[in-house]
Amino acid sequence: MALPKGKVSKARGRSRRANWKLSLPAIVECPQCHKMKLAHRVCKACGYYDGKQVIVVDEEKKNA
Repeated sequence: MALPKGKVSKARGRSRRANWKLSLPAIVECPQCHKMKLAHRVCKACGYYDGKQVIVVDEEKKNA
């Protein structure tokens, strides 16, 4: 088994673990329906992506 060569100080070990933080999802406004959506994904409200309709969305979902 691998063994550490020497003691790792508390500051060094804790600073290595300090970068484990959550990042906010990239939420942008849809250019078609102006609702908020995740970036680089199809809009759930209108079904458009990159100016083209990719999926057909029911009228019930559009109004909700």
